[in-house]
Amino acid sequence: MVTSNYSAVSFSETDTRHEEMHSTIEQWVEELVDDVDAAQASDEFQEWLNVQSRFHDYSHRNTLLIKRQCSEATKVAGYNTWRNEFDRHVQEGEQAIWIWAPIITTRCPKCENSPSYHEKIGCEYDETPSEEWSKGLVGFKPAAVFDVSQTEGEPLPELETAAFGDADDLVPVLKRAADELGVTVRIVDADDWEYGDAKGVCKQRNLHELTPVVEVKARANQADLAVTLIHEYAHALLHFDVDDEEERSKREVEAEAVAYIVGRYFGLDTSGSAFYLAAWQGDDSEVIQDRLGRISSTAQEIIGTVEEG
Repeated sequence: MVTSNYSAVSFSETDTRHEEMHSTIEQWVEELVDDVDAAQASDEFQEWLNVQSRFHDYSHRNTLLIKRQCSEATKVAGYNTWRNEFDRHVQEGEQAIWIWAPIITTRCPKCENSPSYHEKIGCEYDETPSEEWSKGLVGFKPAAVFDVSQTEGEPLPELETAAFGDADDLVPVLKRAADELGVTVRIVDADDWEYGDAKGVCKQRNLHELTPVVEVKARANQADLAVTLIHEYAHALLHFDVDDEEERSKREVEAEAVAYIVGRYFGLDTSGSAFYLAAWQGDDSEVIQDRLGRISSTAQEIIGTVEEG
């Protein structure tokens, strides 16, 4: 992918500064759209997509069970699935994560039980023989799964979405900008992080005080930390009062496009945003251009606030 030359950009304080910045942002958005399309077509992305499709989509109840037993779990599968599908093996001594697995078998059209239990309860349905019954859910049983961190073997493909560059001076300035942007910010040690593989979150302080709270996971890569802060600031400015889940992927597009632009403005390599957005968007990279106005104005607000700080 081709994006930035990793040098910071500046615009002189003239009457045309706003137009120059908007024009540059518009050009960068077009480049990001092209890079997202290229990322989606790449062998690397297709391999990653293939692996993701083989992980089961767990119910809300099972997701809660998994998180309660292993709060840092990111990808879980059964013992045989790890071995046969991914060529990985559960390490000796690892403790299983227990979930409820559905029992799917032929069932009585009337009592909706399996043939054996249908007979046990004395159901009198006999319009069709049991061998002609269709399959359906008859109950649940405990099943053991394991997180990828409990396994070893062939590595799973990863998308390189991290930002890179010199951001040692940018992170403190971004933190100082939080007050002006109306955000409370916290950088949380990795050992205390409670949000799985998420790099950052944006949430409200409590039910009575609606100030957005941005929390990001501490890491050695300060450039990636800075871009995560920008991404969550964009959520705070654009999406804090939006509850429509159908908008989720589009909100992620806006926030990551803002992070890409602001990070690039300050000289960071944000080319990993293309893979991030490829994973979120599905097929419609044009949604980035459709939302150019919101992306551009939010990026300029964050840039202006940081530069003033």
